Amino acid sequence: MRAFSQLLDSLVYTRSRNAKLKLIADYLRATPDPDRGWAMAALTGDLDIPAVKSAAIRALVEERVDPVLFRMSRDYVGDTAETVALLWPAPAGEPAEIDDGSLGLAAVIERLRSLNRVEGPRAIAGMLDHLDSSGRYALLKLATGGLRVGVSARLAKTALANGFGLDVDAVEEIWHGIDPPYAALFAWAEGRGEQPTPADVPVFRPFMLAHPLEDAIVDMADYVAEWKWDGIRVQIVRTAGQTRLYSRAGDDITGSFPDVAAAVRHDGALDGELLVKGAHQGGTLEDGGGAASFNALQQRLGRKLVSAKMQADYPAFVRVYDILLDGTEDVRALPWTERRARLEAFAGALDPDRFDLSAVIDAADFTALEEIRATSRDAAIEGVMLKRRDSPYVGGRRAGMWYKWKRDPLSCDCVMMYAQRGSGKRSSFYSDYTFGCWTEEGELLPVGKAYSGFTDEELKWLDKFVRTNTTGRFGPVREVEKTLVLEVAFDSIHESKRHKSGLAMRFPRISRIRRDKPAAEADRIDTLRRMIG
Repeated sequence: MRAFSQLLDSLVYTRSRNAKLKLIADYLRATPDPDRGWAMAALTGDLDIPAVKSAAIRALVEERVDPVLFRMSRDYVGDTAETVALLWPAPAGEPAEIDDGSLGLAAVIERLRSLNRVEGPRAIAGMLDHLDSSGRYALLKLATGGLRVGVSARLAKTALANGFGLDVDAVEEIWHGIDPPYAALFAWAEGRGEQPTPADVPVFRPFMLAHPLEDAIVDMADYVAEWKWDGIRVQIVRTAGQTRLYSRAGDDITGSFPDVAAAVRHDGALDGELLVKGAHQGGTLEDGGGAASFNALQQRLGRKLVSAKMQADYPAFVRVYDILLDGTEDVRALPWTERRARLEAFAGALDPDRFDLSAVIDAADFTALEEIRATSRDAAIEGVMLKRRDSPYVGGRRAGMWYKWKRDPLSCDCVMMYAQRGSGKRSSFYSDYTFGCWTEEGELLPVGKAYSGFTDEELKWLDKFVRTNTTGRFGPVREVEKTLVLEVAFDSIHESKRHKSGLAMRFPRISRIRRDKPAAEADRIDTLRRMIG
């Protein structure tokens, strides 16, 4: 456990991507099986310990520490695991860490995975008694699934590949066909075994990604244009009677969309956008419904069980735009034009109630495309994709192959209402801001929350404003004087029953601090409502 906790400490305080890659690679080379496999599962989000929840951890620490002290400390630190790790009082006379193997990483994980929700918290308490603060932090992060140390799943897999001289895309392709602690993967990495080839398993393939277009102008003789849909990117893979849906990060989301998975009848692998049906433009399904806003899709995201009512109220479908496997044939090396012909033929056999084909935009030249893009603000369209006609399908971003040309953001002037500390490196700053707009009756209602778009210097200024203008406290949240105007940029805005204002922004970020503007002159709710769609 000590080596893993030291790795986490080092990752938390390291900003450089290359330094993080080296830290993980060095750990994986130096650590034996199965500890390193469980560490990779934790870093990539493949570790699930259902017996321990954050609420149970808070209840445990409040039995041993003054609850008021804990809550005040949690408010200051900004992270429950770190607060508990620092405050936890070890029993008098107990060693800081016992050395009988019971607190090794694999032993800890196997123990936690064997417990139910009644046994889990008490087992955690016993382990916390025998760990130092670094070990306690690592244990709590493992147990609650909150391992946020600035490492994405892709970065962890890249580190593994770098550490053993493997191709990261090859690692990615076999990842979902093997289970933690990945003994076969490390045997291959060290030359002790063959490369795993999960036969008859619908595994994930790395997505092809796009560069922002920025100020470039492309020749439409070399590129084709499609709409960039505002859903979530998915890969649909069917092999040997099994179907899986993968998110862009490679997460298996089949359980959230069983209706889509059940509609696939033919072997292959498709790339597309997962959407929810609605009465909007932007392409039609055979039943006459187009794509609804992202807000509708959010109702189903992250749900492990989806009721029949939820499926009926928010019917999901996939707008496909590329093909990776045609039956059992890997067609990724073919140029886009040939893959498109294959896709059109494949799509003809798909269930029209759950799948349709993303249309190619008819634009004679780049100027014509620019005009088409400027006039479209459908709720389900984020912008335009440009794909080189001769491009193969390759994982990651390749220069000159695919471009994304997002529509220009909307903006409005809002008033800061509440602030909360950030996490990680921002745990000492009030960096998360809730802002609102005015009703016609003069009431300020929240319309969004943002924690990006400002510089480090602006963050320091905003943090100082919050601290000197606090009017109320609600746990970790501070209410502030309604005097500061923030210009907020956002991609789109939609109706939402979950918010008092009835509105929800998509991707809001702070674009400017309007110290010059009186709060009374900020925008009205009705102004935002007119931006819907």
